[in-house]
Amino acid sequence: MYILKSKLKTKNLSLKNRLVMPPMATSKSTPDGLVTDEIIKYYDEKTKSKKISLVIVEHCFVEPRGKANPLQMSIQNDTCIDGLKKLVDTIHKNESLAIAQLAHSGSSALSSVIGEQPISCSSIINPSKTDAETPRELNNDEIKIIIKYFINAAVRAKKAGFDGVEIHSAHGYLLNQFLSPITNKRTDEYGGDIYSRIKIHSEIIYGIKKELGDNYPVLIRIGAGDYSKDGLSIEDAIKASKHFEKLGVEILDISGGLCSYRIIDTKPGYFSDLTNNIKKNVNIPVILTGGIKTAVQAEKFLKNGDADLIGIGRALLKDSNWVEKEMNFIENKS
Repeated sequence: MYILKSKLKTKNLSLKNRLVMPPMATSKSTPDGLVTDEIIKYYDEKTKSKKISLVIVEHCFVEPRGKANPLQMSIQNDTCIDGLKKLVDTIHKNESLAIAQLAHSGSSALSSVIGEQPISCSSIINPSKTDAETPRELNNDEIKIIIKYFINAAVRAKKAGFDGVEIHSAHGYLLNQFLSPITNKRTDEYGGDIYSRIKIHSEIIYGIKKELGDNYPVLIRIGAGDYSKDGLSIEDAIKASKHFEKLGVEILDISGGLCSYRIIDTKPGYFSDLTNNIKKNVNIPVILTGGIKTAVQAEKFLKNGDADLIGIGRALLKDSNWVEKEMNFIENKS
C-alpha cells in the first residue's frame, strides 16, 4: 500500500490521500483582484482528475498595500466573496478540499503597484527581490490594523465556502519579514527573539480562532530556512512550528524563506531537510513541496518520514494530466 494513497485526518480536515496542490500565482484576476473565468478554468483543469486531496489556492492579498502584482487575487473586501465562492465550488465539484492563502506582500510590493511606499516590520530592503524598495517601518497601531485585515479576510474565506485558510509567512512576504532576523530589527514586542518575531502570527491565529471558532482549520506556510548565517535558524523554525501547533494550527506548510524559495538546487524535495527536522518535533502534519516530479519520488519522502503530505507544483503546472498519470501508475503497481 502506497502511503501517498492513504487517508489522513487532522482535527477538522479529512484528506482522502496525501497529495496537495500548493499555491501558485496565476496572475489571471481582474485589476481589482476579482476571480475571472480564466481562473475558474485553470483550477478546473488542474483538479479534474478528482484525485487531489487538498488545494491551497494562490495567495490573496488582504489589503491594497499587500498587493504583490497587478493581477493578483484579492480577499480584501466583501466584493471578492462571490467570485471566490465560484472558485471554491469548482474545486469542490472536483472532489478536493479548498484552502484560501491569506497574504500581505509588505516590502515585496512595489510603489508602482500599490501607489505608495511599501511597508515592513523594519526599514530594510527585502533581499528576496532584486527591484525591492526601501520600506517604511510600521508602528504598533498599524500592526494591529494589519492583524485585523488577516482576521477579516479569514471571515470572508469562510463565507466563500473555503474549508480553511493558510497564513502566508514565506517567500519574502510581510509575515516572513517579521519571522526572519534579516529583516526584523525591531526592538519592541514584535522584534527580538523568535517568540517576539512571531507575535504578529500568534495574534492573527488567535484572532481567527476567536472569530471563527476552533473548528475552522488554520494552516500556516513557513519560510523555515533563509539559508544565510544571519537568517532564520532551523532551531528557531522548530520553536515557531511547535508554538503554532499549540495555538491550534492544523497543518504546517514548509518552504524556503527570504532568500531561498527560488532555490538553485533542483533535486527532488529540496526542502526535505527542513521538513524532516520540523516533523520530528511536532504532532501535526507537515507538507513538503519543491522539485518532486513523480509519485515514486513523493512516496520515498513519505516513507522516509520527511513529511506527511506532498505538494506537487511545477510538475502539475506543466502538465494538467500529471495527477491522473502518476496516481494511476502507483495504483497499477499496488
